[in-house]
Amino acid sequence: MKWTKEALEEIEKVPSFVRDMVKTAVENEVFNLGRGEITVEDIRASRDKHFAFAEAKESKPKTKIAIVRCEIVSEVCPGVACFKAFNAKKIKFKDYDENTEIVGFFTCGGCPGRRVSRLVNSLKKHGLDVVHLSSCMLLEGDYPKCPYVEDIKEMIENKGIKVVYGTHH
Repeated sequence: MKWTKEALEEIEKVPSFVRDMVKTAVENEVFNLGRGEITVEDIRASRDKHFAFAEAKESKPKTKIAIVRCEIVSEVCPGVACFKAFNAKKIKFKDYDENTEIVGFFTCGGCPGRRVSRLVNSLKKHGLDVVHLSSCMLLEGDYPKCPYVEDIKEMIENKGIKVVYGTHH
């Protein structure tokens, strides 16, 4: 079987401990195609066919978000509307794409937001990028607006995490 100069240069990039095995596989594939010369394209096609799974995929890191909600409201709200808005990428989640995941969903721990600092610190270890302060912390009317929402926001931002007001309202 004849090898082009470029093909020989390309095969040298293959680790020596598997090079003979790769050469044999490429030669068999080219032979089965009824050809007598191996080109660099043949080597690349063989690599793509057999080893694409092993190559590092370049991808944008996921945006990791958490949602903080009111401890009092959590007694009557299971969080369905927050998750629906996130899954549909609507309302306060409209700027996210499919490369976004929720890594935390927790209550503030009661006034004055006593649990938030610890949980944000814990989530930072998992790559937390953004915290949404749930709509229930901001509404007035059926639920009392959180009197500590600005303090909670400032505390999170001081940890280097972006804060977004709201989820589904």
